Amino acid sequence: MSRTTTAATPRGGDRIVAPGSSRLADGMAFLREFLSRPLAVASVAPSSVFLEQRVVQAAALSDARVVVELGPGTGGTTRALLRAMAPQARLLAIDLNPRFCERLRQRIADPRLVVQEGSAVDLALHLKHWQLSAPDVVVSGIPFSTLPVDAVQAVVASIKDCLAPEGRFVAYQLRAHVADYTEPHLGVPQVDWEWRNLPPMRVFRWVKPAA
Repeated sequence: MSRTTTAATPRGGDRIVAPGSSRLADGMAFLREFLSRPLAVASVAPSSVFLEQRVVQAAALSDARVVVELGPGTGGTTRALLRAMAPQARLLAIDLNPRFCERLRQRIADPRLVVQEGSAVDLALHLKHWQLSAPDVVVSGIPFSTLPVDAVQAVVASIKDCLAPEGRFVAYQLRAHVADYTEPHLGVPQVDWEWRNLPPMRVFRWVKPAA
């Protein structure tokens, strides 16, 4: 059986979260990783429910078959994406941090989710490994402003090459650096602020041209 098809999935956000998971526990885990690797973790705290909702709205997931999340962290946005996705959709979550990856595997029991430890630069390889087609949506929480310029350029090029025509790229960021590198590939983004987050975040949205 292809990995792009699944059986019926759980309904309701509370049923995809394993016992023992909580926002407080996620917050503590996120803070520990921020203190140990401040340049690799986007902020001192996970995304608020308000930011998660704004990201989900920007992603427009109702018709998405394949969704990619870059930098899922402790999984708050991951759960929000899963709640909004169709029953037969798939979510590929990619993170460089092995502790975040293991936490996602242990605490989110949803057959639509696959977790890949690795780099966003290798997006095409990860999609091929999991037998997934071109993503309709890529959501990124990677802190682009803290990365070397060549790394940002490589990630953006990877997203642009892999994203399906008319696919959406959504990035939530404190700073606007990602737009400088993405606009040449995907054009001028729609930008909204979510102030009800620590820290407040910009939410960027690009749509890849059909041709």
